[in-house]
Amino acid sequence: MVRKDIPDYPTEPLKCWDEAKALRRKYYEDYLTAHEKGAIRWAGGAWSFSAIPDGLGDDVYCITSEPYGATIAFFKEFAMKCQEASEAAGYARDLCAYMRNYWGSALRDEYILADGRIVKGFPTPDFIWQDHICCSHAKWYQVLREIEKKVKGKDIPMYCIDVSVGSHIPNLHDELTDWRLEYVTRQLLDGIEWLEKVTGRRFDDKKMIDAIYNEMRSTSLWAEICVWNANVPAPLDEKSMYSLYVLGTLMKHKKECVDFYEKLLAEVKDRVRRGIAACPHERCRIITDTQPPWGFLSIFRYLEREYGCVSVGSLYTFGLIGMWEVKEDGSLGPKTVPPKSALKDRETAVRMYAEWMLNKPEWPHFFNPRVKSELIIKIAKQWKLDGVALHYNRGCEGLSVHITQNRLDILRAGIPVMAFEGNMGDEREFDMPRTLARFDMFMESLGLSKIKKE
Repeated sequence: MVRKDIPDYPTEPLKCWDEAKALRRKYYEDYLTAHEKGAIRWAGGAWSFSAIPDGLGDDVYCITSEPYGATIAFFKEFAMKCQEASEAAGYARDLCAYMRNYWGSALRDEYILADGRIVKGFPTPDFIWQDHICCSHAKWYQVLREIEKKVKGKDIPMYCIDVSVGSHIPNLHDELTDWRLEYVTRQLLDGIEWLEKVTGRRFDDKKMIDAIYNEMRSTSLWAEICVWNANVPAPLDEKSMYSLYVLGTLMKHKKECVDFYEKLLAEVKDRVRRGIAACPHERCRIITDTQPPWGFLSIFRYLEREYGCVSVGSLYTFGLIGMWEVKEDGSLGPKTVPPKSALKDRETAVRMYAEWMLNKPEWPHFFNPRVKSELIIKIAKQWKLDGVALHYNRGCEGLSVHITQNRLDILRAGIPVMAFEGNMGDEREFDMPRTLARFDMFMESLGLSKIKKE
């Protein structure tokens, strides 16, 4: 329920904030310098089965495509150059914005680090390890191979796992069938043999099992962190969460990610215990749905400053990395991590890993609008929301394909909804004044006026 008074909650910076930034910075630098250390590197999506290549050794580094495309988008000047390079090469402007940013970086033979430094020489991966859920995923790297062959004369081996069999959250919608699970499991087992062949390395099952277990723990931990944000006042805000969830999109299979999320969870619990708020004047709570317009994250600070409206997360921040299940009381909660001893051998571990990934809450959105609507409605109730903001995102067809149906479903559930148009990675398709005007009208419809400044 929207508060008419203006609260004054205590607030303070996150103690682990600098550590999150350092981990992200090191990730991009490690990938860049991998060959200098005799290591190998691979490229694939943030949803890739990233624990599998860790069976090749401790000196294996990856770059995940969507976070890299988002990093480019944040630095708008470089993003524009990358988009223009992609368009000049003949790639259509209505394709995935992340993908166009990534291709442009490769076409320009330039690489951007987390702090915005641009390095000459795009670091070519030794192999591509991708999965295909969105219409762009396999094509993304097919084109990258063509670019790298043309620019550098290198032919990059590629393996892509088809996961377009539907996704299934326990006790929320369709159960996972054996044939769907077997289809993905067999591709992964074949992929291990392929990895040995293209790298010339012997595969270590124990290293892979360690990485799978790390990934299960980190993705469950992130969901638990998000659960604590149902508290009033919320200990975290969506803009800050983008700098925290991203570690799971980069290194969810690494122990460093598990360790950081354990530390973050402890800090979030402590903030709740002490009543520390992300927004000192929280009197209205919303969430968004998909990727934000990365070059314009100031909209979140505008809502907090002007209205005391805090976005406590999004379906994207909750579900891109977080793994969920419906608990016995009907609430959404972190997916239960199996004991490590259950991952007893290669085939068992890979099958359990496939099942874990096929419970990913973002994947069903590509198939069925009902699942996204049901999740948003459950979140709205459990996280005590006053409204939902839907991003009609031209930069991601996959996560926006059913969005008008989602809007109707949410409205029918009695939850106020607003929509704004934009693009996660192309600033030419985002109108800041128009978007702020739409938020002003939405806040007014919720009964809020701007906070008067003294």
